[in-house]
Amino acid sequence: MARSTPQSAALGLRAVAVGPDWAIMAAPWRADLVGDPESGIIAGGVVTTLLDQTCGLAVSSKAHSEGRLTGLATLDLRIDYMRGAEPGKEIFARAHCYRLTRSIGFVRAAAYEHDEADPVATAQAAFALTAAPSGQARS
Repeated sequence: MARSTPQSAALGLRAVAVGPDWAIMAAPWRADLVGDPESGIIAGGVVTTLLDQTCGLAVSSKAHSEGRLTGLATLDLRIDYMRGAEPGKEIFARAHCYRLTRSIGFVRAAAYEHDEADPVATAQAAFALTAAPSGQARS
């Protein structure tokens, strides 16, 4: 999923770990991803994309663990920014899909550098489960 969209690939997002209802992804710190050259803080849009992709991966993982092949679409994504990220540090996001209905997955996530208890941002999201990706049968 980290390389499945052009935006994720361009940002250099990578999957770190995936479980049956959770996912961790990372965004590198790169000079071209900095939003404010004076502070060196990574742009908020990078954090937004990281959280969105990680949430989607957690929903996809939960659906797959239940034997459901599905596509996804972000229905709602609320992000609360707590503070600027540390300059020069890779940012991680951990997402947990806590509820999966027939058509919607619900997720909570946090973006952080070192400690999930000290987040850069938190997110809550809902994803629509769509038809299985092309070429795959839906379970």
